[in-house]
Amino acid sequence: MVQLTDTIIVGGGLTGSLAALALADAGFAVTLIDADDPATMTGDNFDGRTTAIAYASARLLQKLNLWEAMAPQAGAINDILVTDGRPAGRFRKGEVAPGFLHFDSRELEGDGDAATPLGWIVENRLMRRVFFDAIAANEQITLIAPALCKGMKAQAGQAEVTLTNGDTLKARLVIGADGRRSPLREQAKIKTAQWHYHQTGIVCTVAHERDHLGITQEVFLPAGPFAILPLTDNRSSLVWTENARSAESYMALSDDLFLAEITKRFGPYLGELSLAGPRWSYPLGFHIASRFYADRLALIGDAAHGIHPIAGQGYNLGVKDIAALRDVLLETRQAGLDIGHGTPLAKYDRWRRFDSASLAFGTDALNKIMSIDNPLLRAARSAGMGLVNRIDPLRKMFMRQAGGDLGDLPSLMRP
Repeated sequence: MVQLTDTIIVGGGLTGSLAALALADAGFAVTLIDADDPATMTGDNFDGRTTAIAYASARLLQKLNLWEAMAPQAGAINDILVTDGRPAGRFRKGEVAPGFLHFDSRELEGDGDAATPLGWIVENRLMRRVFFDAIAANEQITLIAPALCKGMKAQAGQAEVTLTNGDTLKARLVIGADGRRSPLREQAKIKTAQWHYHQTGIVCTVAHERDHLGITQEVFLPAGPFAILPLTDNRSSLVWTENARSAESYMALSDDLFLAEITKRFGPYLGELSLAGPRWSYPLGFHIASRFYADRLALIGDAAHGIHPIAGQGYNLGVKDIAALRDVLLETRQAGLDIGHGTPLAKYDRWRRFDSASLAFGTDALNKIMSIDNPLLRAARSAGMGLVNRIDPLRKMFMRQAGGDLGDLPSLMRP
């Protein structure tokens, strides 16, 4: 006889594994399924990307006792400097030219989070190791990997998940964390609004001569944003958005020629540069599900939404999904009701879909506006950034948005 558990999470990536830990912390029994072997997912060559952790998301990691293990290797974002059209050159605090947009974390002192960074940049492989170590030590979580989910079937009072090896699992609720092309979303016939950007994200880690001082720089170039994100040990993560055809050519360059190209865009402010790891690239696209739930199914993370990386908020949207779903399921259980019923899942959908859609369409519009290479529009953009930079309440609002600290926050993300 197959034992009925509380939840089955399909997808053990950064979102699915964190969801398992958050739900287990709330006392739910969780079965986590992933197609890849954990030993592969935590290897150095599996994922060379980095993730921006907003300070509201870091609160969740702290409350789940996960932050302490990754904090020593997390690069703090003390300042964010945004410029349009060309690298800003050497940046000094208090000397921001008109047209720049400067977010200084010290401005939020006294607003609830004294002297906290605006966020942190963490390498994905480090996060995976911390999450999987915690999963291995958690008796509430059963990890089944590598294993492929063949499909799910909603039934009265439960859902049934079938694996490709023929095994069957049962739970009150199935959570889809199975990525942008989510088979569970497709099987549930949940429609999505989606399109491709014809842009590619190029990612690598760069070592540099000078200290970055915890400053994130984002330069809006015609092909897309060029972001320099602070890591530890005089390193930065480069997230370079480029036209898809051009990106293919850049990826084919030798290390010396590739380094020469990124040096042009970095400018001289960090001194001599060197590559500190391999390069990765991935196509950029947009999608958002028409609803985040179906019969005994809830979607989180990329299964529900995928946005442009222009603001570094993609993973933080997924963290909010996790925290909101946890609150809804806790409230449902405390009322003695069925956690897989449509009523609590509809509440989760209302909570998360509007917020996700607002940010998704906002970043889409920002990417399109900032990619128009027109001198008059560039001048208008520069003037607009300079205006925001001079209006304290507006600038602080954008800083709180960057920190994931606006709107109806779930309990794990509140101060």
